[in-house]
Amino acid sequence: MNAKAQAPAPKSAGQMILDYFREFKVLKETPREYWGIQIINFLDCTAYFALLNIVTLFLSNQIGLDDNNAGYIVTLFTSLTTILLLFSGLATDSLGIRKSLWIAMLTRALATLAVVFLATTPDFPYRVPLVAACFVAMAPSMAMVQTIFQSANKRYTNERSRSAGFNLWYLFMNIGAASAGVLVDVVRLKLGLSTTWVIGTGMITSFLCLGVMLAMVRREEQFGDDGRFIANTASDKKSESSGKRSNPLTILKAMVSESAFWRFCVLVTLLLGVRAVFTYMYLLMPKYWTRVMGENAAIGTLNTINPVLIVAGLILFIPFANKFNIFKMLVYGAMVSALSLFALVIPWQSMGAVLGGLGNALGVSWLANDFVPSYYAMSVLCMIFLSIGEVIWSPKLQEYTAAIAPEGQEGSYLGLSMVPWFAAKTIVSVLSGHMLSRWVPEGIGERLREGTVPFWDRPEAMWLILGLVALAGPILALIFQRWLTKGARWHKASAGH
Repeated sequence: MNAKAQAPAPKSAGQMILDYFREFKVLKETPREYWGIQIINFLDCTAYFALLNIVTLFLSNQIGLDDNNAGYIVTLFTSLTTILLLFSGLATDSLGIRKSLWIAMLTRALATLAVVFLATTPDFPYRVPLVAACFVAMAPSMAMVQTIFQSANKRYTNERSRSAGFNLWYLFMNIGAASAGVLVDVVRLKLGLSTTWVIGTGMITSFLCLGVMLAMVRREEQFGDDGRFIANTASDKKSESSGKRSNPLTILKAMVSESAFWRFCVLVTLLLGVRAVFTYMYLLMPKYWTRVMGENAAIGTLNTINPVLIVAGLILFIPFANKFNIFKMLVYGAMVSALSLFALVIPWQSMGAVLGGLGNALGVSWLANDFVPSYYAMSVLCMIFLSIGEVIWSPKLQEYTAAIAPEGQEGSYLGLSMVPWFAAKTIVSVLSGHMLSRWVPEGIGERLREGTVPFWDRPEAMWLILGLVALAGPILALIFQRWLTKGARWHKASAGH
């Protein structure tokens, strides 16, 4: 008999992927409340991402706003949603999951109904400020729903099922995002309806979510490891409230005195250009696609590429996720996402020549009209690179945060990472309308086809500038890698080079 126990044989990539799906078996023990929340998650994400996909088009085409003013309203809506995430958790904890869902879904349904009414009543007094007010009214519900999901996923799972529970939640979210793209194209292209009715689906899904809640989400206690709900007694609450907690101001003072905090701030700032690429998906892309490729551009289908690839990519990437250096994965993945914008800088004539040759080889006649197919091909390449990069770098940002943050301050670091993101997101949103007016004005498609637009007045110039800004950050992060990773506590499984 050997003195040393044999080390287990390393699992193949296929075995690790199968293990990922086997992990979901543990969810069989979760209560119906968990499954009700996942149905609500799917419905809510379908409506939310559908709204994001067309909100700038809606404000211009149905409400009559120019690019700048449409951008300002989107800024108000998305930035307010982001900042309210800092407070919505307190409201959810205070009100409970069911009351929070009632408030969030009824608020959204009423606000959506008002938006549809105003869009279909062009002569209504003070129409534009009322539309803006409706989007402001939606923001708290959007923020509250996110914290409801986080609270409910934890509440309705136990120690055995929690990891699988959150993984399935993320899967449902991306399936909802993909469904949103399908919904947009069905409403606009198949049914020939305006974007007003895409937004109107939010009212329908809100009431469906409430119906699911009434049928399936009836309890709010913590689901225990013994397969039963745990009732919080008064003595339990008193015991919890008597625990000593550090003063938030004391925590903040300690954080700003640490060099790790400033290294973290520098990295977050360097990656803002890459994170901003994801805001371009709803701030710039819809009008870019419809103005360059025509009103019948399949913007929903193009927006579906990202969530579909994220789901597939996360599953396929699992066997390799912990085999490489966290920081380098973070930086190189961010570079790939930044490079996605350079796919939109390719001259359409060059892409057209490639497609033309491919069309001749395959006998596909529609590729002969090389202008629109060229821009479709560039957009698809952009979304593919963006998604590949996101799969690599996005999870690693949280790992880096946990590694660089001192013990017990991981949550504070993650929370503060929202502050520079909020500032950058607001600035980008405010400027989005001006960028569209400058580089993607109405009628740009015909002029691009005729070749009469100088490069620096073309959309390609906008994407080149934004791409260079996004790429500069990861390059600088790689240059200052030693300083940015000083003192990091890496997990052994992912500390390799």
